[in-house]
Amino acid sequence: MSFAGVRTLWARAAVLALSAPLLTLGAIPASAATIGHAMAPAVDSESQVDFFSDSEADTTIKLPPCLGMIPLGCFSPDTIRKAYGTRSLLDQGTTGKGSTIVVIDAFDDPMLNADLATFDTAFGLPPITVTPLQPFGVPPAPTTRVQINFSIEIAIDVEWAHATAPDAAIVLVEAISEKDADLVAATKYAVDNNLGDVITQSFGEAEMCASPDVIAQQHEVFQKASDLGITLFASSGDQGPTRPSCDGKANSFVISASTPASDPGVTAVGGTHLVAGAGGGYMSETAWNRPPTATSAGGASGGGFSTLYRRPGYQAPFQENNKARGVPDVAYAAEFYVAWWMGRGAVVAGTSAGTPQWAGIVALADQAAGHRLGSINKWLYHIAKSDAYGAAFHDTTSGNNSFMSVIGVDAKPGWDPVTGLGTPIVNNLIPLLVNGEG
Repeated sequence: MSFAGVRTLWARAAVLALSAPLLTLGAIPASAATIGHAMAPAVDSESQVDFFSDSEADTTIKLPPCLGMIPLGCFSPDTIRKAYGTRSLLDQGTTGKGSTIVVIDAFDDPMLNADLATFDTAFGLPPITVTPLQPFGVPPAPTTRVQINFSIEIAIDVEWAHATAPDAAIVLVEAISEKDADLVAATKYAVDNNLGDVITQSFGEAEMCASPDVIAQQHEVFQKASDLGITLFASSGDQGPTRPSCDGKANSFVISASTPASDPGVTAVGGTHLVAGAGGGYMSETAWNRPPTATSAGGASGGGFSTLYRRPGYQAPFQENNKARGVPDVAYAAEFYVAWWMGRGAVVAGTSAGTPQWAGIVALADQAAGHRLGSINKWLYHIAKSDAYGAAFHDTTSGNNSFMSVIGVDAKPGWDPVTGLGTPIVNNLIPLLVNGEG
């Protein structure tokens, strides 16, 4: 969630908590993240939420008025599929069948399957049941601010991964807390048990907030995932070139790339503002940068350069800084998605909304290939330096990721540390990935 804007969501979530029997409000913590020792800082989820319906018992599924706006004010699965070229592949039978997406999150979403059924019914998706795996114990019910944030994140990740690859299986692994060590442990469990073909991680923290031991353990897990042919995704963050500071103080930020997105074995996903016309026709995109309002601190596509990892070879033709890996690698529309959580409809935003959809794209590609693709960064950048770039990506060349008082970077042709290589033209990109072309 946008860290500075968490108070708005907490106020809304508190109303829900008071009206929903499954939630009991506890003491409000001093910040949106769990305050802990700097060696084990909290990791914040990346979603922003605006509820449009109540959790009252009602047999009618309510949809937001923005679905009827022209150009589209918010996105259903079918409109986003058409905008990015996924629809034609689904119509031809490439639906993710036989592939498995692993969602890593913290805490729990008690009404996940009920909300998923509502989502599926509203948008004509095949039904699916997701049984959370809780290898380190049963997480606490979502009562605090950070627990609620991650609970909502679970709903977004599962619903929109399913929307992109409707016949892929989904495995949800829940960490016992939002601590980075616990989230790494959950990812390690997924990799050690080879639970799926693609892993999506919608969380992050400033690189300097994680201990060297945690970073080393995380990198080792990612290397093992790559050895197994598992593709890894992580969101690049919602605060432009900054991340929440390590001390957990509200409205306090540091300039930093986000981990785990900055690991060179991970495909980092930034955000765009997508304009789509009637029926989902693609019109234009700019770097995602939602200005603050009276009720929201806004957000901007996370991006920047790592202080932990040198520039990987695949980025050499695209950025001159050979001492630092740049993030993100790619982007996706970062706002105006319809989702359900705890019986309530919401319009959600954040770089994490696109991350599970990129995981869904690779699930489609895995089905098309008949095998796992593994790490795709090398191939993404090969495609980008080839004549196929314009056919495989929407190159986002306008907008910036300035956030609050911190000046960001302008998007430009080719790769940039705001929107990466751009957003996918899925029906053209997948054959290139499958054939290892570019």
